[in-house]
Amino acid sequence: MFQRVAANVEQYMNVLSARQKLVVSNIANVDTPNFKTKDLDFRAELNAAVTGSPSSVLEVSNLPSKNDGNNVNLDRESRMLAENAMRFNLATSLAREEIKNIRSAIQDGK
Repeated sequence: MFQRVAANVEQYMNVLSARQKLVVSNIANVDTPNFKTKDLDFRAELNAAVTGSPSSVLEVSNLPSKNDGNNVNLDRESRMLAENAMRFNLATSLAREEIKNIRSAIQDGK
């Protein structure tokens, strides 16, 4: 059971990492003409990670573009960073709890 939970937490953290990289890239390109905001469908990516399917990066639609064609919105990207951090903290807590359970099982087995 631990291996399955650990694998799922690991895959969840990998998807969070991929999203973090996209958000950081979006912020880094806030002044790049014609740059389009990129993201991923979180649920689809998590499912792809579990099934071993390839991931896909999407351009975010329906965001207003500036005069230079760039549509990066710093408020949106900041919100995404905060949301991602909360999710990562949750995943870290789950991993810690699972490790604690394993240690307890090992100590009780002695």
